[in-house]
Amino acid sequence: MQVHQLGDGVPEVAVVAGIHGDEPCGPRAVDRLIAADPDVERPVRLIVANEEALEAGVRYTEEDLNRAFPGDPNGDTHESQLAHHLMAELEGCTVLALHSTQSTAEPFAVAETTDEITRAIVPHLDVSTLLETEGLAEGRLIQHPHTIEVECGLQGTDAAAENGYRLIRAFLAATGALPADPTAETEPAVDGGTPAAGRCPDRGATVKVFKLLDPVPKPAADEYEVFVENFSEVAVGERFAAADGEVFTADESFYPALMSPYGYEDLFGYAADRVGSLGDRLA
Repeated sequence: MQVHQLGDGVPEVAVVAGIHGDEPCGPRAVDRLIAADPDVERPVRLIVANEEALEAGVRYTEEDLNRAFPGDPNGDTHESQLAHHLMAELEGCTVLALHSTQSTAEPFAVAETTDEITRAIVPHLDVSTLLETEGLAEGRLIQHPHTIEVECGLQGTDAAAENGYRLIRAFLAATGALPADPTAETEPAVDGGTPAAGRCPDRGATVKVFKLLDPVPKPAADEYEVFVENFSEVAVGERFAAADGEVFTADESFYPALMSPYGYEDLFGYAADRVGSLGDRLA
């Protein structure tokens, strides 16, 4: 695990990349920020987590790190021990975790619930979708208090790395670690920092909120297809995927989330429900 710091003092803001070794966009974005060496107004901790998996180019070495939290210092796997040490580095921090996906090129945010931190940060991230995972995030870093994940784009692409860098800078502005855009409206930063980058008053109204419902399993097969677009409603009777030519249709309407042919070993992805906009959930 690589741990870097920008600024002096004890960080209360952190960015985590490289939780999965086959998602290089986050480490590339962090390396770019370190090279830029921006003047920060609050200290920031930058972490590249699973170096062994990154070096091997695999999702994990022994256990999925994003299913291993809070970890165990005496755990049986590399990832179990790493999860414990990573949690110690994040204690007391508001956290942005960077991921990539095979499901969509468009970045989106993920949070366990729409809490105060989510409401304060997500409108600054230039995403149009927030996915709530409450009840379906066991063992994931997102259960750490004050943590937001972002899916930066398609796995392995330059665009995802570019999005990751942009999202980091937006997060650091929202938490007062980087200066706000002087041409934008401003509002208070998270956790007592300086004012965050501005946003239009109705920005939250443009962020659609979905809630994960259930995983969508896929059978063992050689070839898979997905016919639907993530976060677009699938009607009853509409085909959404196929395995070795066997077509699956919706028994009830749903919104697909994180759905792709090969993103998960035993799942097509997840069914979700549209629960409104971030603006609806600001109370």
